[in-house]
Amino acid sequence: MDEISKSLGLAPLERATPAPVPKPKLASDKTANADKDYAYARENFYNVIEKGTYALEEMLEVAKASEHPRAYEVVSTIMKTLVDANKDLVSMSDKKADAEKEPAASEAGTVNNNLFVGSTAELQQVLRDMKNEPSD
Repeated sequence: MDEISKSLGLAPLERATPAPVPKPKLASDKTANADKDYAYARENFYNVIEKGTYALEEMLEVAKASEHPRAYEVVSTIMKTLVDANKDLVSMSDKKADAEKEPAASEAGTVNNNLFVGSTAELQQVLRDMKNEPSD
């Protein structure tokens, strides 16, 4: 028994064990998830484009057979949708390539905020000195 518990006539408390600290997610986990998401999205784009191409071919047959203006309007809409899906697929690939080329800002050591500790007069003196220094 410790002295405080003894003097108060209380039973000592058991020491609580600290809860385990959750393991932080590593950057490699995020990269693996991003790669998985990219592959999934890419596969979905391919499926949409393939099915859209099939639908376009079928709708062209309907439009030719019926010669109805609405059928041709649907063909036009399907074509625009396919062009947009192809653009999005290329854009997604470009973004992934750019992301793999450039390191994240935190990895590059970029400093966005600076702090000057001193008086206003000292800050003005530093700025004057910087202004008067000859540039290289």
